[in-house]
Amino acid sequence: MTGSSPSYLDILNPEQREAVLHTGKPLLILAGAGSGKTRVITTKIAYLIREKGVDPRSILAVTFTNKAAREMAGRARLIDDRAGDAMLRTFHSFGAWFLRRNGNLAGIENGFVIYDDDDCAALLSTIMEGAARAEVKSMANKIARAKDYFLSPNDPELDLIDDRKNFRAVYAKYEDKLTKMGNVDFGDLIKKPVEILKSNSETSARVRGRFSVIMVDEYQDANVAQSELLKELYSPGAYICVVGDDDQSIYSFRGAEVNNILKFPEYFDGADIIRLERNYRSTSPILHIASSVVDHNKGRLGKKLKAERGGGETPVLAFLSDQDREAKFCADLIIKNAGVSYSDWAILYRTNAQSLGFETEFLHRNIPYRIVGSLKFYEREEIKDALALLSFLVNPRDEIAFRRMVNKPSRGVGPATVERIVEAAARLNGEEGQAGNLITASGNMADSLSAKAKSGIAVFLKAIEAGRAAITSDAADVKKKQFGKGEGLRAGTGLSGCVVRLAVESGIAEHHLNSDELSGSQRLGNLQELANAASLYEASKSGLLEFLEHIELDRSIDESSRNENSSGGTDAVTLITFHNTKGLEFRRVIMTGVEQGVFPRDDKSGKDLEEERRLFYVGATRAMDELYFTSCDYRRMYGRTMKMEPSLFLREMDHKGVRVIGAAPYGFGKQSNGSGVVHTAIQSSDGRWKVGDRVFNDNHGYGSIVKITETEDGAVVKVIFETGYEKRFLSMHQSSGYTKIKED
Repeated sequence: MTGSSPSYLDILNPEQREAVLHTGKPLLILAGAGSGKTRVITTKIAYLIREKGVDPRSILAVTFTNKAAREMAGRARLIDDRAGDAMLRTFHSFGAWFLRRNGNLAGIENGFVIYDDDDCAALLSTIMEGAARAEVKSMANKIARAKDYFLSPNDPELDLIDDRKNFRAVYAKYEDKLTKMGNVDFGDLIKKPVEILKSNSETSARVRGRFSVIMVDEYQDANVAQSELLKELYSPGAYICVVGDDDQSIYSFRGAEVNNILKFPEYFDGADIIRLERNYRSTSPILHIASSVVDHNKGRLGKKLKAERGGGETPVLAFLSDQDREAKFCADLIIKNAGVSYSDWAILYRTNAQSLGFETEFLHRNIPYRIVGSLKFYEREEIKDALALLSFLVNPRDEIAFRRMVNKPSRGVGPATVERIVEAAARLNGEEGQAGNLITASGNMADSLSAKAKSGIAVFLKAIEAGRAAITSDAADVKKKQFGKGEGLRAGTGLSGCVVRLAVESGIAEHHLNSDELSGSQRLGNLQELANAASLYEASKSGLLEFLEHIELDRSIDESSRNENSSGGTDAVTLITFHNTKGLEFRRVIMTGVEQGVFPRDDKSGKDLEEERRLFYVGATRAMDELYFTSCDYRRMYGRTMKMEPSLFLREMDHKGVRVIGAAPYGFGKQSNGSGVVHTAIQSSDGRWKVGDRVFNDNHGYGSIVKITETEDGAVVKVIFETGYEKRFLSMHQSSGYTKIKED
């Protein structure tokens, strides 16, 4: 590099440029919403290759979705084509890559299959015999969470997930059985590589020597296990750079740990922090309101976003009578702005259940809409059936896939027969190459089965053999087979022949076509779409493994696997939860249901409440031009109409920065001025009671606390009784499990 800087750096602002040029010490790029972080990380990859002479094969860049990884790779290659040789993957894709090469150190063969949530629950059901489905699902979620936090069955801290001894025992049996089958679950894709790197110094040195540059995008979404993986991959001579925003860490329910980004300077000693605070998405009034709420969080590194677009419309806070009026308000806004595209509008809500009112209103008003977050492609029954067949094809020890498909559609192979085959397979462990092989066990037992079961097993094994032929023969000559009214599956190039053969020969294609008169064709169309996707992969065992791995890694990606319902064309209003808006932007955003008990819920406090604030911040910063908030006086909840109070977040925001319409509740917006009224609160300052507490009064009976106001003389508590009577009270004492209160 000579005197002048490369031209591709000219489009960067000073802070972005500083981040790209930074080398040496560990770096945290604290990138605010809409600050151009993707441009920074992709430019940095190209800069290291082009100007610093870094071997692209020594660069590892990880993010959380395949879509983001592809975008990073594409944009980096536009600057320097050699960036295509860098390893740009998701965390889990990297873990799968690592285990295919080093899994033998943990007893994992390279032909393993990755279990999804349903597979894990099915495996657990064989351990938790007689347990209800909900209990099994709950156990599966706890085990997944334990792995996110890098906790093993014997770890003392496992009690933080579930302190019952049964949890440890079930977790241990689950791990043992999963290992014996030679498969892994999603959590293992991170946990197992960390364990190998920690225990095998030779492998650790080799992998650390391979990657001299480690970069992470969306680091605020990393869980504990992923943070541990970074620590094991990093060596003092390497360069590590993470990009993220502590104010957008909203996925703790998926295991994301905000402390990873907050403590990055502690984990990686001497780290620099560069803040990207120039926002290119929203106007100044929108950013001001969003920041005025999230600024109340204590667990943050802090930054101040600046709107490069300048001023704009003042955000609107609408106080409405009830949720029906809320839906009408949103519809009126959209219709009155007739020149604005429907797709410019987004209705945000905290839970999916809140969509009903908007759907009903929009249908009656002929407003096209789409709901984001419905059933994903790979979660459809017919697709999971086909994937189970494919999984069993590459791993005949896969007990879960075998149990799911050996008698589907029904072919006379009952539960007792299945158990006998599974037990017979377990006894094959002593025979070389046949450990747990369910195909071998099925063949060995054929003569001891009833004629019907024997025939059913034969059909199943024939289907598996047909699939195997499609990936072992030089050319898979799979003919089209018709069903019913001319519908059929067609095999094309690559691996598609294997998918079609399995679907046809196993009978699931015809089964799903005939299962429902209305949806049968759609189900067959889904199987065809799976075959279409498979056509991109080589018709071989390695191609099938790559295909299955790609699917398992993609299934959790909302934007690539959603099936979005729509009542109109592409120009439609978006109905979406706050969580699903991450990474999106809209011209006009309406944040609905901003009431205490809805957003945030009354059970949120401490770190949970701080995450709710971040969720509020994420929602508000999706807006580009206009931002609205709605808060209802009454809402139908728990089977009855309940009196609501404005959200804590509405009380925390700078009221000078919003235009209030509708009837604001009494006392809303009052600030401390030393004259008595200080502020409203969720919980009293002495911690003795909180909003939502059930109380009893001798004169009025049972009721619930809906508001607490702190004054210089103490707390004033507002209660609504079951009779509908409202009253304010002072002083309390406990009695018979309920809070008994005295009138003011």
